[in-house]
Amino acid sequence: MSPLRALVRPVSGRRTRLTREQAEQRSLLLRLLSLLLQYPDRELATARPSLAASVAKLPHSPASAELTSFINWFVAQPSDTLESHYVEVFDLRRKSGLYLTYYLHGDTRRRGMALLTLTQTYRAAGWDPGAGELPDHLPVALEFAALTGHGAGEAPLRRHRRGLELIHHALSDARSPYRHLLAALLTLLPPATEADLLAVAQLAAEGPPTEDVGMDPYGTAAFAPPGTFVPPPPAPPTTAPSHPTSNAETRR
Repeated sequence: MSPLRALVRPVSGRRTRLTREQAEQRSLLLRLLSLLLQYPDRELATARPSLAASVAKLPHSPASAELTSFINWFVAQPSDTLESHYVEVFDLRRKSGLYLTYYLHGDTRRRGMALLTLTQTYRAAGWDPGAGELPDHLPVALEFAALTGHGAGEAPLRRHRRGLELIHHALSDARSPYRHLLAALLTLLPPATEADLLAVAQLAAEGPPTEDVGMDPYGTAAFAPPGTFVPPPPAPPTTAPSHPTSNAETRR
């Protein structure tokens, strides 16, 4: 059994302590997942040969096998195909968006608090993800896990396992090669329980919670995944003129 596979199903359901080599290999795997789940811009497309070489060096495991399946497709596609496919599966489909708190809290006040808590978790660990993405964006959470380690670093991923399952199901239904990346990640997390599977089925059928108010706690960033409704900004107040206007001005 490979070192990585031994971490997937530890005895009695408890996480085992990693050796230094195991921790380094797991960190590399999570870092690769973070990179490959980002938008395939020119920089990422140019890095495909080095990414493929890194995947090839991973020790054999269920996760590395899934990454190999993905990278074989990834390196063979034209850049414009990669870009259009990414937009199709992650930006235009609500069930496979990469914003994790959306699946747990939907468009509710609880999501704003979850985003704030996640940011505080990152900062408490000494890591600032920057302002480029929301803290629940899956590549961001994966980068944090890769940098921080197996225990606390992967806690956000374990917390959102049901959302990850739903994303994987949606990508599998769409026959997207990105399903391999989600499958690789899921092999690193504790196995899904019966309650998890029932919750995922319910989430797929009914969608996440919704709420009409309370989307302000985290600031002005859009919480909903791309394509969902975002209320327009309030209109500026109407004020009465301080001086009478002429008939010409009234007609204008």
